Amino acid sequence: MGFSNITSEILPLNGTVPVGLLFSTNADHDRVISMSVFVAVLCFCILVGHLLEQNRWVNESIAAILMGCVAGTVILLLSKGTKSHILRFDEELFFIYLLPPIIFNAGFQVKKKQFFRNFLTIMLFGVIGVFISSVIIAAVGGHYQRSGSMGSQRGTILVLHQDETPLLYSLVFGEGVVNDATSVVLFNAIQKLDVSKLDGWAVVQIIKDFLYLFTMSTGLGISVSLLTAYAIKALYFGRHSTDREIALMVLMAYFSYLLAELLNFSGILTVFFCGIVMSHYAWYNVSENSRITTKHAFATMSFIAETFIFLYVGMDALDIEKWKMTKTSVRTTFGIYSTILLLVLIGRAAFVFPLSTLSNYMNSSAERTMITFKHQVIIWWAGLMRGAVSIALAFHQFTYSGDALNPVQATMVTVTVIIVISSTVVFGILTKPLINVLLPHHACGNHHYIRPDSPKDDLPLPLLSFEASTSTNIICAKNSISMLLERPVQTIHSYWRKFDDQYMRPIFGGPC
Repeated sequence: MGFSNITSEILPLNGTVPVGLLFSTNADHDRVISMSVFVAVLCFCILVGHLLEQNRWVNESIAAILMGCVAGTVILLLSKGTKSHILRFDEELFFIYLLPPIIFNAGFQVKKKQFFRNFLTIMLFGVIGVFISSVIIAAVGGHYQRSGSMGSQRGTILVLHQDETPLLYSLVFGEGVVNDATSVVLFNAIQKLDVSKLDGWAVVQIIKDFLYLFTMSTGLGISVSLLTAYAIKALYFGRHSTDREIALMVLMAYFSYLLAELLNFSGILTVFFCGIVMSHYAWYNVSENSRITTKHAFATMSFIAETFIFLYVGMDALDIEKWKMTKTSVRTTFGIYSTILLLVLIGRAAFVFPLSTLSNYMNSSAERTMITFKHQVIIWWAGLMRGAVSIALAFHQFTYSGDALNPVQATMVTVTVIIVISSTVVFGILTKPLINVLLPHHACGNHHYIRPDSPKDDLPLPLLSFEASTSTNIICAKNSISMLLERPVQTIHSYWRKFDDQYMRPIFGGPC
């Protein structure tokens, strides 16, 4: 956003810098003023969000967008209609500096038991669902094909509460993160396609590339986090310096993201699973002070980055230059916006309800709460909120250094910004009333979800033994297969927990 354009000055031989030397030009001075004003607005936005903390109808994302619109209006008036924002959007800055702390904190703070208990459903929504909705949106043709994979959501979880609606929180939160990663991977795959030669093999190649990127990205994130956990445990940094062990966790997490991007993997998936595994192992190897510090530091960086993005989105909605470049009437722009929004509504409904039914069928024999029709409606509605990744992909595809080069690109960017703002504000505000209507407070208790300490999680696993006879092991193997078919998620989770306690935690650390 202009930071890379600051001109460098030759320092004197004595190493001292005269006052005002670094900002001696008018351009540098303007940049300092722009950054100062933006940071001041960001601070004010945080204060407003704090005042609205008790209001579950208006979350911090909505507050940031509204504050951005207000700030953009003021700037537009002061500049006499020449500009509405202070900084220029740089998609490289977004993907390299702003997105990693958001995704890493999502993985680091995730409730792992709830996330992996619903892992199959989350993957159905976040992966298969994105493909379904993208096909529906891309079916319109033209430039909509490029926007088909931009349907990622963030910010919804601030409306939901993990204690009041744990099942909804787990599904929507998990889907949102997987959705972000899948959207970026699918977006990059679509960019490489030759539409004129599109056939069945091209679709197979997309699926093949996605599975490869998903596997390699996840494996890279897990490997880096395990390496970090082992290093902290083996060298025991806590005995020497809290600063060093915190620095190692932060830098290794960021390194995993950069390495994934360098290898053309999905940095989002890599840093997300790096956060999950690092919170499971490395976090328990550091001192108590480091645990508190890392938890709040990661949350703070994520909060600032996300507020920064939504604040800019609100300002960019009033970008007079893009609106002039579109050369389309208000009626035409509204028609494009309505068409895409309708496709998003249909596309999401096309996978939420069928995949929820499929998930219920696959878990019908398990002692797990079913996703009722009311739950499905809330999941469909709450997930309609578009987010920061959608904005970044739109700017990446249709702008150069934040500026659109032709009317079509300007139209796509402005429409995407409108969809993000309207969906976040409208759907975000109405999500809480919808939950109150469909799931009254007395129906949102813990009986909708199995408690983490439920004895139902402790399955009597028929494990093989070298000391047992062959016939006994055969019976155990048959029982294991039977349990896997009847309760796949619970059985895999139970096997993993025993393997984790016996082999992983003694090496990489973890809760005692």
